[in-house]
Amino acid sequence: MSGIFIVAAKRTPFGKFGGSLKDKSITDLSEIALKAALSQAGLTGEAVSSTVVGNVCPVTSKEGIYSARHTALRCGVPQERPALMVNRLCGSGFQSVVNAAQEIKLGESEVVAAGGTENMSQYPFVMRNARFGVPFGTTPPLEDSLWSGLEDQHVKMPMAITAENLAERHSISREECDAYALQSQQRWAAAQAAGRFTEEIAPVSIKSRKGPKDLSVDEHPRPDVTMEGMAKLPPVFKKNGVVTAANASGICDGAGMIILASEAACNQHSLTPLARLAGYSVAGVCPTVMGRGPVPAIEQLLQRSNLQLSDIGLVDVNEAFAAQFLAVSKELGLDNDTTNVNGGAVALGHPLAASGSRITANLIYEMRHRDVKYGIGSACIGGGQGIALLLEKC
Repeated sequence: MSGIFIVAAKRTPFGKFGGSLKDKSITDLSEIALKAALSQAGLTGEAVSSTVVGNVCPVTSKEGIYSARHTALRCGVPQERPALMVNRLCGSGFQSVVNAAQEIKLGESEVVAAGGTENMSQYPFVMRNARFGVPFGTTPPLEDSLWSGLEDQHVKMPMAITAENLAERHSISREECDAYALQSQQRWAAAQAAGRFTEEIAPVSIKSRKGPKDLSVDEHPRPDVTMEGMAKLPPVFKKNGVVTAANASGICDGAGMIILASEAACNQHSLTPLARLAGYSVAGVCPTVMGRGPVPAIEQLLQRSNLQLSDIGLVDVNEAFAAQFLAVSKELGLDNDTTNVNGGAVALGHPLAASGSRITANLIYEMRHRDVKYGIGSACIGGGQGIALLLEKC
């Protein structure tokens, strides 16, 4: 992966479910992130060879299926340049970076805008099997596409039960899950207070009764939570289970965009690389324990890169569920002091396709703050997959 560089990385704040971003379309969100990334790199849309945007549910708005293309056009990318939407579910933000790297490696593109966008507040209710008529006297049910999408129909299992399966396999207790959730919230609070998110955040202008205001802080975190408060919450999916609303990732809205460039493009446009994309890996696992996907993905990535886990200074694994993260940590032997150091999706929320872009951006800036050579970002993927990126600080 020599010669593929990340030269800008920006994201919107993540809005809570039904919060400040609920009326922003997926294209609105990715447009904000891409314009900020282009500005950071000192580029205009004219320099972009190709645009790749990850998204899980494009029918959240009328133009959703056109979102990658519309994002590019709104940001001044010439109409002759192609755009692509990709969907590897929770790994879509990472996958957009992989697609961008492949285009650059093949010589098809020089500068690629890659990212992920999701508005979970806008997931629609749907009425199935009504297009060609409804039998007299029947009332078709309305289906919540957000709720139904969180169940893997192949194995007839909600995502949370896959986390419960991992908790049982690894003897992970409810108390351990709550303690990890508390750590995620506290680490976010410490990072926020220290300004660790400032470089990656692209503020979003929001209409209010008092006029426009900027949203510049993630809305989902609850740094005031306590172990006692979390202990009062019932398990949601399994009697005597471990998954609760407090130790699962939040349903959120947001977007992130990354600018990748070839070495030649960096020289041509006088770009300053933030990090080099040193490798990537995607792997499959049993769908009933989909949350362990990062384990084979990271192991495969290290093997391909001729590195050991001890060579990696920072790791960020998406926190779909506290139980899922703890299972991955146990299997890989992750160091708690260098993993998810600024909190994760339990605190910030998990707007599906945008999470990989968030993790990539935060990892890059944290590597630079700590002068760390290598970092790995990873996510589990519903249906039984894992994806991982290897970054090298420039």
